[in-house]
Order: sequence, then C-alpha cells, then structure tokens
Amino acid sequence: MIGAKGENLGVLLLNDAIKAADEAGMDLIEISPNANPPVAKIMDFGQYRYETKRKASEVKAKSHVTETKSVQVKVITGEHDKQQKSRRAAEWLSEGHRVKVDLFLSGRYKYMEEGFLKERLERFLKIIPIEYKIADPIKKSPKGYTVTLEREGKAKFIKGKELDEVKPAKKEAVETDAPEVKSKKKSLDELLEGGLI
Repeated sequence: MIGAKGENLGVLLLNDAIKAADEAGMDLIEISPNANPPVAKIMDFGQYRYETKRKASEVKAKSHVTETKSVQVKVITGEHDKQQKSRRAAEWLSEGHRVKVDLFLSGRYKYMEEGFLKERLERFLKIIPIEYKIADPIKKSPKGYTVTLEREGKAKFIKGKELDEVKPAKKEAVETDAPEVKSKKKSLDELLEGGLI
C-alpha cells in the first residue's frame, strides 16, 4: 500500500486500505494487480487518469512507425521526373521509412534484355541524394523489377540542398577597346522618328 504522499504503508487488508483512503479523502487505486501482493495507492482518480494518459501520449510521441513507401519509375521516365522522385525517396529515407523502388515495365519494355533493365534501375538509385543501404536486392517482380532501400545510419536529407543544380556563373562584362556593335533591329523610338510607324 502506497500512501497519498508516496510513503509506503506496508501490506494492509482490503478493509484497512479502504478506510485509510476514506480518511485521506481520496480514492484507492490498484496500480499493479499482478504483483504479489497487489500494489494499491491512495490518490485522486482523476489525477491518476490524467497521468496515465499523459504517459501514454509521451510514449506515442517518442515511438516512430516505419512504413514502406513506394517510388515507381519507367524506362522512359524523363530526367526531371527522376530527380523529383529521387528527392522524394531521400525525404522518406531521412524520416526513417523504407523505400521500395519499382521499375515498371509495360508493352515492349517487358521483353528487353535483363541487364539493360537492371542498369536503368541502378542509374536511378545513383541519383538518390542520401546515403542508403539495399535491404532487398534488385529482383524481378510481376510488373518489372524492384529493390528496397533503408537509411544508412542517421543520414538526413535537407530539402533543396543535396540536389541543387549547379547554376552557371553570370558572365561579367568584359571591357574591350572594340567599338560597340549596334543591333540591326531598330528601336521603337527610331521607327517613330523616321515616320515608319
């Protein structure tokens, strides 16, 4: 038996425990029914419910459910689309999810050489901008080829940083002694002055 202030009251009979709770003006709550002897505590039942809910929500917040997300590419998928899909895969991996990458084959692509198709899938894997490990190697699937990836260590993908395309440097105006070359196109003002408009 645990008292209202957390003190140990020892082993009490049920009637004595109920009497002690009544004297304290609180409830008698069985904390551990499977213990031998069972553990009970004198406290307010509303407070007990609040504390158990708070502890449960803290545990839920700390736990992370991993899912297997899926990315699908085709042999004819354009480069921009591949970049977008690789970014999305990197985001999921950095969140701790597994990512299943499918090379979807339709029509005549189903009958292409296996080595060529695997190379296409590996080419996509190379552009994923985060460290990963292959959880399930490339294998044939009903719709093409598939591979499953997992995050390597604590790798993080910061959106927009890993795949920043290298922007060409602005060309600075080079000063030369050569005379300025005039454009053959006439400006609107020149046409108005010349009476052509």
